Amino acid sequence: MVYILGGMSMIDIHTHILWAVDDGPKQMEETMQLLKQAVNEGITEIITTSHSFHPQYHVDYEMINNQIQLLQYQLIKNNIPLTLHTGHEVRLCDDVVSSIRTKKVHTLASSNYLLLELPSNTVPYYTIPLIRELLAEGIIPIIAHPERNKAIAERPIYLERLIREGAMAQITAGSLAGHFGRTIQNLSLDLVKANLVHTYGSDVHNLTSRPFLFDEGLCFLEKKKELDAVEILLENNARIVRNMPFIMQEPEEIETTKWWNIFS
Repeated sequence: MVYILGGMSMIDIHTHILWAVDDGPKQMEETMQLLKQAVNEGITEIITTSHSFHPQYHVDYEMINNQIQLLQYQLIKNNIPLTLHTGHEVRLCDDVVSSIRTKKVHTLASSNYLLLELPSNTVPYYTIPLIRELLAEGIIPIIAHPERNKAIAERPIYLERLIREGAMAQITAGSLAGHFGRTIQNLSLDLVKANLVHTYGSDVHNLTSRPFLFDEGLCFLEKKKELDAVEILLENNARIVRNMPFIMQEPEEIETTKWWNIFS
């Protein structure tokens, strides 16, 4: 099944599809297979978000430009209806703002939105000061996959605080689809219901262990009767590309006791 909502554009804002740069595909042929699979899942546009300032990877700004130019040529040549955009998934660090100023990291589709990755286990003490610094520069941070951050999973109020400071958040298709287990799937649904996530991305890395699951995640939300959430998530994805303000709803609290020791 390909999920289609009123002809709305299906834009994936979090992907690792460029080859031989991070923990995504190793060869161009794998990248092309991923792009064909994206079309099969109904995706019409992709923002490429290779790692930046990650402990293991820092993908060069111009390398992203060059690969996307080549890939877009191949897509047109092969009549594959897909549009690519530049981006980075930027690990939280002191150099984020200066790197935006000097064009060492890409915002999402050259917009005022930046995909910001927290460490896996914590929400560092300097997260809020960095959010404030980014906002002062006119850059709106989007927290990548908060449902897979241990501290947020145990205490979702940490995410609520970041949202109230002006950050946004991105939920992952595979988390909603159950790819990371039932517990993270349930937490992801709770975050959606509590209006603590605003955008939707696959975080695809390959066709096997980290596939798109873009369609499956949306179908799970539909099954849970969260059609309004689906519409808002996809609309906000489109608003990133158009560099427009998000549709926002008031955040709500989540019962936290059941999430203690989620990763133990």
